[in-house]
Amino acid sequence: MDLSVPQAALSELAAAYFQAIVTIGLGVMCVGLHRRYTKPYFLAWAFAWGVYALRMGAIISFMHTGRSVWLFWHQVLTGWTALALLWAALVFWRRLEWQPRFALLVLFPLVWSYAAIYELDTFILAALPAVLFLSLATAGTAWAFHRYARETGSTAARWLAGAMALWALHHLDYPFLRARGVWNPWGYYLDIGFELVLGAGILFLVLEDLDEGLRTLSALSAELQPRERVEDLPDALMDRAVTLRSVRGSALFLDAVAPGAGIPAIAASGDCRHWVNSSPEPRVRAVLAQVVDTGEPQVASPRLGGPAGPGEPRYLAALPVIQNGEVAGSLVVVGDARDPFTALDTRFLLALGQQVGAALENAALTRRLEARSRELERLQTRMVHRHEEERERISRELHDETAQILAAVNLRLGLLAEQGTPEMTDGLDEVRTLVGGTIRSIRGLTRNLRPVALDDLGLVPALRALARDLSGDAEAMAIHFDTPRRLEELDPETELALYRAVQEALANAVRHGNARSAWITLQVEGDELHLEVRDDGSGIPEGFQIEGNSRHSGLAGIRERVTALGGRVDVRPAQDGGGELAVWVPWAKETVQ
Repeated sequence: MDLSVPQAALSELAAAYFQAIVTIGLGVMCVGLHRRYTKPYFLAWAFAWGVYALRMGAIISFMHTGRSVWLFWHQVLTGWTALALLWAALVFWRRLEWQPRFALLVLFPLVWSYAAIYELDTFILAALPAVLFLSLATAGTAWAFHRYARETGSTAARWLAGAMALWALHHLDYPFLRARGVWNPWGYYLDIGFELVLGAGILFLVLEDLDEGLRTLSALSAELQPRERVEDLPDALMDRAVTLRSVRGSALFLDAVAPGAGIPAIAASGDCRHWVNSSPEPRVRAVLAQVVDTGEPQVASPRLGGPAGPGEPRYLAALPVIQNGEVAGSLVVVGDARDPFTALDTRFLLALGQQVGAALENAALTRRLEARSRELERLQTRMVHRHEEERERISRELHDETAQILAAVNLRLGLLAEQGTPEMTDGLDEVRTLVGGTIRSIRGLTRNLRPVALDDLGLVPALRALARDLSGDAEAMAIHFDTPRRLEELDPETELALYRAVQEALANAVRHGNARSAWITLQVEGDELHLEVRDDGSGIPEGFQIEGNSRHSGLAGIRERVTALGGRVDVRPAQDGGGELAVWVPWAKETVQ
């Protein structure tokens, strides 16, 4: 075969080879993107560049041989290239699927090119319909990118729409300029420029999608962090999903056993809100079943019958929610974008599904833990009440029975002492002294078991009475008060908890700290009542913990009492030496004097 190049074509050949190399490079780039992200539109673009490369091969062959058959295939492939680029743009924008009627468009370049090359003698009549077809197909590509840009706000798509619109206009000059050699060889370089702009736009679309995907991960992950009310996690996750690009509704299904049975969502937002109270459509159930079967994200039309109707979302994306390595459900979003989860690959999406599943599992564990904690708190409160009731019963029995019997014995001994001999009287007086001491000990024990002053006078007088009892001995600890004169409307449980806290703190200051002085402060801080007991003893040991300390089991009891009231306890070293017990309990009253 003679591969010599006609003299007239020498100026075009280098530009044609250069354009063919650029086109092949763009095709290789799209194949690489498809292998990396497995998105169908990358494969469609690779196919379009492949057809374009064949077109360049045809024109190069024509320039080498001058045979009309290569000019024929150049014309055919030129039309097919425009259709392939339009097809790739529609797959990108709408995930368009092949339909038989599209074959008519594919046949037009073949039929008209034959007529133009072999049948028609008039250049304008032969070229004009092909040019208009080429320009309209390119303008359709611009329109597809423009619509995608309007729906998603994509800057790259807007840039591509403008470039393709200019390229469509450029096609119209063929019958008047390029076919007469005016653009030779600069028309090739101009086409190369449009190709490079389109290739760069594709890369920018990928970067935009990756950026949006990372924002999606960040937005959804932000709702997966620990929260005060774990039961709000599913609803918060769905509300956050609706804020993503082009998303109009979201729903969470946790039904991996029978995803096609029509069980409602556990949480939903936006256009999917009704799925909480009713079964989703058959198409949605089929997608959910497919997610469970494959373990991979799925994108489809939300309607069983095909394209969405007016005002309805066009796409549905289902993400597998993974717990313990298995698909436990699906996170579903519906919207207008062809791929609500963007260009992120399956590994990223599966990682997000695992994170969602772990967060939901943690939320369930937290709910169970909170329920168990509430039950333990109820049991603890019940035990404290039972303990206090038992102390009251023992106190009453000691006061009403034992102390009364001993008082009667003491009285009887006095009568016997009056009737007996002097030697007997001395012995009986010693016994009466012992009995009197026992009665005083029992009365002190009954006060500790159940402070009568607390029931009769209230918290502040009872604390002052406790201080007087401890300060009665000349060698006892000096106690200083900074409390209101009266504290009204305090419930009995709070009064008793604060009294026991002061009682335990003062007892520890004497027994373990060898304190000589103590300071008691009681004041209102906002909606809390703050009690502080400070002493000048030997202080708090380093690393002291209330829990597990057998020497200070009384402090553990104080913590249980206060915690049951919704308060908190802190035991710490005082700033100027000694120890300090601080207690905060809820307070909603204002009657303080």
